[in-house]
Amino acid sequence: MIVEIIVVCLLAKRKGLKLRFLFRTWTFYPILLAQCVLVVFQASIFFRQYVFVRFVPYVETGVIFSFLFAMFAFQLYKPAMVGAASIVAGTVLNKIAIAANGGKMPVYPTLSYLTGYVTPDMLAAVDGLHSAGGPDTKLKFLTDYIDYGYSILSVGDVMIHLYACIMFYYLIKAVSQKYGAGPQNGPLENEA
Repeated sequence: MIVEIIVVCLLAKRKGLKLRFLFRTWTFYPILLAQCVLVVFQASIFFRQYVFVRFVPYVETGVIFSFLFAMFAFQLYKPAMVGAASIVAGTVLNKIAIAANGGKMPVYPTLSYLTGYVTPDMLAAVDGLHSAGGPDTKLKFLTDYIDYGYSILSVGDVMIHLYACIMFYYLIKAVSQKYGAGPQNGPLENEA
């Protein structure tokens, strides 16, 4: 999620929002902690330490829940609803891809081979869900092919990550409005 968070920060700066105000609210720190845990997990894979892989579903849930404090404190209910809808849509897309491919999520590494994040023999060894994509893969456009070099995502994964992007942007907007003079308009207008 590093790329997505950077993009959100750049978008917020372009809109005139102040990122420094995030550090004034305690609700930012659970989000920061969850993102740091994700970075540690992804870094551990680079070092071929797969001990944490089994905890990834819990960490992903933790990332989602880390925004709850901000949602309640800044009344970010509309962005949360849109983000929740994107989680549901992304999950459905992933389930469709998995069902079409016999219970496996095919993966198409490209950049990750170059960075060393993934090796050809690693996919089957890490977990029981992912497998190397091939010519017999069904619904390839729903499989994991969006390769950052440190993470390989599907369209469904991107939609799931959209939740964090939406919530993070609106948290930045809310703290900018509370602690400074931030813009007052935009899609999914915050009621707070």
